[in-house]
Parts: sequence; C-alpha cells; structure tokens
Amino acid sequence: MTGSQPVAFVGSGRFMKDRRFYLQLLGLAWPIALQNIVAFSVSLTDSLMIKELGSVAVSAVYVSNQLTSFLQMITAGISAALIILASQYQGRGDRESVREIVSLSLRGSVLIAAVMTVLVQLWPRQLLAIFTNEPEVIEAALPYLSVQSWIYVFFVASNVMIASMRVVMRVRIGLLCSVIAFAANLPLNWLLIFGNLGCPRLGLRGAALATLIAWIIEAVVLVLIVFVKDEKLGLRLRHLRGIDRALLRDFFRYGLPVVIGDMTWGINLMVQGMIIGRLGTAAIAAVSVTGTLVSVMTVMIYGIRDGTAIMIGQAVGRGNMDEIKCFTRSFQLVFLVFGAVTAALIWFGRPLLLGFYAALDQPTLELADKFLQVLAVVTFGTAYQMSCLTGIVRAGGKTHFVLINDLLWVWLWVLPSAALAAFVFEASPVLVFFLLKSDQLLKCIVAVIETNSYRWVKQLTRERKPVAAG
Repeated sequence: MTGSQPVAFVGSGRFMKDRRFYLQLLGLAWPIALQNIVAFSVSLTDSLMIKELGSVAVSAVYVSNQLTSFLQMITAGISAALIILASQYQGRGDRESVREIVSLSLRGSVLIAAVMTVLVQLWPRQLLAIFTNEPEVIEAALPYLSVQSWIYVFFVASNVMIASMRVVMRVRIGLLCSVIAFAANLPLNWLLIFGNLGCPRLGLRGAALATLIAWIIEAVVLVLIVFVKDEKLGLRLRHLRGIDRALLRDFFRYGLPVVIGDMTWGINLMVQGMIIGRLGTAAIAAVSVTGTLVSVMTVMIYGIRDGTAIMIGQAVGRGNMDEIKCFTRSFQLVFLVFGAVTAALIWFGRPLLLGFYAALDQPTLELADKFLQVLAVVTFGTAYQMSCLTGIVRAGGKTHFVLINDLLWVWLWVLPSAALAAFVFEASPVLVFFLLKSDQLLKCIVAVIETNSYRWVKQLTRERKPVAAG
C-alpha cells in the first residue's frame, strides 16, 4: 500500500468506512513508528549503558543532548515544511516540483548543521552552562559533546532524505536505515564505552563516537538509495545545483512558519532543560530517563501524525473538499483511540519501565515514577492536539496558525508559570514538570475548534513551468 500511488477513497456518512483508508494510514504510520522506535532505541541503549557510569554521566548526556534536540527541532521543521509543500505537489503529480523542494530543504539543513557544529566546537563550555550550573555535570559532558557535534551534518541530511521518501510514500526506507544504524551502534557502544575486546575504555566519549559512526553509515546508505537507486522521486546529484526562485519563495512563505515553529519548540525545550537543570542532579536524571522511555512509548502517535500529514497534504492537492472533511473527522477518532491506549500503557507500565534503571539511586527513581504519572496524563492530550494541529491544520496549508498558537502558549503560560513555580515559590519538581507539560492538555480546546472549522484548507501549489537545474 505505501509503495503505490495515492488511491481515491469512498466516504460513507460523516466518517470513512472504506477500510483501505485505515490500511493506508497504518501502512504509513507503522514503518514511521517502528523507525522511531529503532532510533529511540539507540538513545535507550546509550542511556542503559551510560547509567552504569553513574547519575552524573546520565545528567551529562541529557545536558549535551539539549543542543542536539534544538537542532532536531530545526530539522523537523524543515522536514515538515518539505512534506507539507511537496505532498500537495505530489497529489497533483508534479514530480519536478517535489524534487526541487527536497533539494532546497537538504541544502538549507546541512548549512545550518555545519554552522552549529562550528559553534559547539568553539564554545562548548559556555553552551553547556546554559542548561546547568552543576560543574561536575559540565566537566563530564565536555568530552561527549566534543565528539557528538560532528554528528549534526549527517543527522540532518539523513532526516531530510527520509522525509523526501515519505512524500513519495516509501516510508520503509527510513526504517531500513534506522535498523542499520542501530545494528552498528549497539556493538560499538559495548566496545567503546567499556573497553571490551581490547578496545580502549572511552566512557562517554566512546558513546558519542559509536553514535557518530552509526549516523555516518546511515547517511551513506540513504545517499545511495535516494540519489542512485530510487526512481519514484528520481532525485539525482544534478538537482542540487539549480534553484527555482518561485518555489524558493513559496518554501519561505509557507515553510518558514513551520521551521520557526519547530525552532520555537526547540527553544522551549531548551529553556525547560534550563529550568529542570537547576532543580538538582536527581531531577535532571529523572527527566532524562522518563523522556527516553516516553519517546519510545509514544512513537505510534507520532507515526499516525506523520501519516496523517502526508494523506491530508495529498488530499488538499487533489482539491476534493468532501474527501478532506471525511478524512478529518475520521483522523480525529484515530487520534483519540491511540492517545487513550498509549496513556494507559505508560500509567500501568511504570514499574516495568523503571525496572530498566534499577541501578539508579532511589530519589531519582521515585522522581522518575512521578514524572511518568504526569506524562501518562498529558500524553492523551498530546495525541489529540498535536496530531490535529500539525497533522491536519498545518499540513492542510495554514502553517502560520500553529506557530502563533505555540508562541502564545509557550511564552505566555508554560515557561512563565514553571519559572515562577520553580524559582519564586520553590515548588516541588513534580509540579514544575507538570506546568512545563500542561499546554498539551490546554491546547486540545484550540485543536477541536480550529480543526473542525476547515479554515486551514489552503492550496499552496502553483501552476508553473519547471526550471531545469544548473
């Protein structure tokens, strides 16, 4: 199903009753979800091995990863903008425009990653100090970050190439490459962190080096697939030379709010990291543990969201309003079901999940258990509001709405309330953590109203004469 052209579905009443609709959504979602599980498993195995080095090491990795998370948000924004604009052209069958959008996205993301690598290499200590005032954590993070920063270019290039394959519904490519990266990362971690089989014991530096090698392997495989083997997109190195100015303007006009929105979310997470980083080593380690665990538990929600964005984008490109409305109502039911199931799994699975981290000290484990309770509650809201606002509203063409909505919630509620609770009222880390995540529930009100208004349906494509590369 995922390798074929989009099919026309038959709606019945208010909701889709054509089983092919749900099969195509699941066919898009499960490889994306499984790919995310494999990708998060890399982080999870890193975390499980690094925990043997102690809570300071776990905290050092968490602090270092705040910079990677920021870059990930930028890359996610570029990839999302790519999917939004390219999916509408794909729905119209304009493959030349799809290639041009992919080319613009790839070049822009690699440039940003290269700049960030330079900044980290020049000022690592100063950047780490943004997220924590614990000297021992900073010292432990420096060797890890010095290697990790070289991952950035390979990381962003891989993610943009995977997004380009999703546009043409070849979603299993990303899964294949992530499996290859995981297969390389796991034994390299074992060898380089602990110095097994005669290898030097490198500790945190070894963990970063193992991840770097894995990302290089994944990027090379993707280049061979996307630029040599794949025929559905037909992207070749020559397509990286030319610039279609009309499409470039469209990418900035419609894609920039998406990129800025994800950058804003990245800044939000960085500031959240700064707040958590000043609540003590136990809070830092607990957030690191729960963040990794919940990322794995919620992958299907993100897979459904991303599959929805592709299908909505192509539907808007086809221009059938009745189809779009039937899609939208059906998608919302799917979001609610998967949100409820995921929330229940997190809540009732807490003892099992934390069992993987039994070696950590008791205060950290107790705090992690409470954080998981908070995350179980807010995950239900995340499943609905995030999927509606980014999988439907943003993918349907109203790209600026999600940006404005996030800006208001982040800067007028989330960060001020959490900062006041932490530093003025000296509230418990659990209350601070809940306030940092509370927008996931409150945004549901906005999502219900905006999604069902259909004001977000906008044609972003244009009739144009393709411009040859060169």
